[in-house]
Amino acid sequence: MDPDKLTALPDFSELPTNSATAGDNHRWRTCTGVCERPINVCLCDTIPTEPIATITTQVVILHHPHERRHKLATVPVLAKCLKNCQTLIGRRLRLGNSPLLDSLYNSAVENPSQPLRAIYLFPGTDSSPAIEISRWQSSLDDYDISNYVLIAFDGTWKHAKEMVHASLPFLSKFAIRVCLDYDVGIDGGTIFDSDLILRKEPFSGCMSTMEAIARALRVLEPNGLEIEDRLVEVLRAMVRFQACYLKPMKPRTKLLKRVKDQRTAECGL
Repeated sequence: MDPDKLTALPDFSELPTNSATAGDNHRWRTCTGVCERPINVCLCDTIPTEPIATITTQVVILHHPHERRHKLATVPVLAKCLKNCQTLIGRRLRLGNSPLLDSLYNSAVENPSQPLRAIYLFPGTDSSPAIEISRWQSSLDDYDISNYVLIAFDGTWKHAKEMVHASLPFLSKFAIRVCLDYDVGIDGGTIFDSDLILRKEPFSGCMSTMEAIARALRVLEPNGLEIEDRLVEVLRAMVRFQACYLKPMKPRTKLLKRVKDQRTAECGL
């Protein structure tokens, strides 16, 4: 696949699954309902019957190609929960891939002094700082907070950084970088630390795309608390299913020895 080519999110409902259920030799059957997930991890009871319609915000997600078939990807589920949510597959955003983003880009190029109508979620750096989303929102007038586009990047932490960097020549023309609270000095959590974490996070404040968008919409939408609660409920169900399949972790000998030596040193023995 051309690494720069973006396409609409494909429908995997007809693809066969080769995973076997625990305790028998039957293949997982795919749910024919809303979620289209394996029967034993069906989310139809938690996914809204009607996709949630946002009032002031349109969501665009750049979904890394490697995430398309990842069993813990939250974007396919999120896209079923939100009405105004567009998913693009690719490694960067650029002109010609999305009519919505193209219109923002062209408008900004024609009139550079106009207010920017898009924000993208990603932690800041020294060279490209980010403003905390609540602080950014509070700096706007009531008139300015409607009809915004929220852009998110979905992939591993490494891939997401690459995607943002590759997209900046296009993105910087019409979007502002915003972030949620984070702290790179504190280790991120795991599924054992929270009922909202599916994969190990690199540092404190990192979260799945689904949770990040839920937190952002809480700030951006008039009924943001309700939207956040609905999305978090679905994510929590995903984590709960995943936790059921975790294998017990055996303590590693080297780690145990290091902890024992450390405790011995602290006690002065």
